[in-house]
Amino acid sequence: MIPFLDLKAQYRQIKPEIDAAVARAIGSAQFVLGPEVAAFEERFADYCKVAHCHAVNSGTSALHLALLAAGIGPGDEVITVSMTFVATTAAVLYSGAKPVFVDVDPVTWTMNPASIEAAITPRTKAILPVHLHGLMADMDPIMSIARRHGLLVIEDAAQAHGAEYKGRRAGSIGDLGCFSFYPGKNLGAFGEGGAVVTDRPDLARRVSLLRDWGQEAKYKHVIAGYNYRMDGIQGAVLNVKMDYIEAWTEARRSIAAEYDRLLSTLSPARPLPPWYSRHVYHVYALRLSRRDEALRALHGAGIGAAIHYPVPVHLQKAYAELGYGLGDLPVTERLANEFLSLPIYPELLPEQVAEIVSKLKTVSPLGFARPIDGERDEILARPNNRRAS
Repeated sequence: MIPFLDLKAQYRQIKPEIDAAVARAIGSAQFVLGPEVAAFEERFADYCKVAHCHAVNSGTSALHLALLAAGIGPGDEVITVSMTFVATTAAVLYSGAKPVFVDVDPVTWTMNPASIEAAITPRTKAILPVHLHGLMADMDPIMSIARRHGLLVIEDAAQAHGAEYKGRRAGSIGDLGCFSFYPGKNLGAFGEGGAVVTDRPDLARRVSLLRDWGQEAKYKHVIAGYNYRMDGIQGAVLNVKMDYIEAWTEARRSIAAEYDRLLSTLSPARPLPPWYSRHVYHVYALRLSRRDEALRALHGAGIGAAIHYPVPVHLQKAYAELGYGLGDLPVTERLANEFLSLPIYPELLPEQVAEIVSKLKTVSPLGFARPIDGERDEILARPNNRRAS
């Protein structure tokens, strides 16, 4: 059996440090925010190469607070993508604004900058790109469009801890960056957790107030806020994991490179990270034309493959009121029908990778997906076309 994710293996690796950190947090009786959370905030801000980090109780809360801190509210529109977990859309709706979906790029599977300007209206206030699977969206054109139209940019970096775009870390390019520390993330807590990062002191102050009932001192509430605080035990756990995140990230990248090497003769359809990007491989996904059959075959062999995400947000019943239908986002919809995610985590052994690929090759007659319209032309047209090292 090869699980899709093995959090027990990670815990065994760092058990003495984790146990000591949790005991320290409990012994301090600082269960909400406190010194462990403050220490983590300082370290994570430095890791993201930003001035401010405020830890919260989930990645969804991080998105919600970032939108509120940016002044997004009822009557506003936020341009985002449907190829994401539903939390991205939910957070926009929590703020009272309306999500406006654009399609993704057929090469990188992240927000297609070419589709943004047509979606801008007088009500548009922000752009919310999602760094999918550990690969950052094409941020330079997104930022250029935003500045030209006076819009804010909020990065959904829930899957992209440590990812880079032209040497800049995820969360550091937009006005605000939002992270999740859900246990299965590249940097995961022992429960829920999240953070908002920014270089802007005005936005940082609003996030700090909003997460803690809007109070600047005990019982001095200057704005209406929320109880979105991170607990001390999660801060302690994340502090320990900060010592390992770079080693774990490089392990993920090495495993992805081994997948690439072993699959190269099959020419699988997978995202092509630009040479200037550092993909951190929260997910290693490829596209299969008969994906569901391949998934059943892998599961039958004891391999924990998965799908991210089989139904894009704009086609989810819960969000039907937004008015989108089948055919509105053709690239997103095709990807959702073809994605297959293979196991990837730092503790995955080389022989396990080889076993996964060997089994995948036996089901390869099920077919790697054909290029999406425009994909091949875009790949050939891009300068310095090579995979990121």
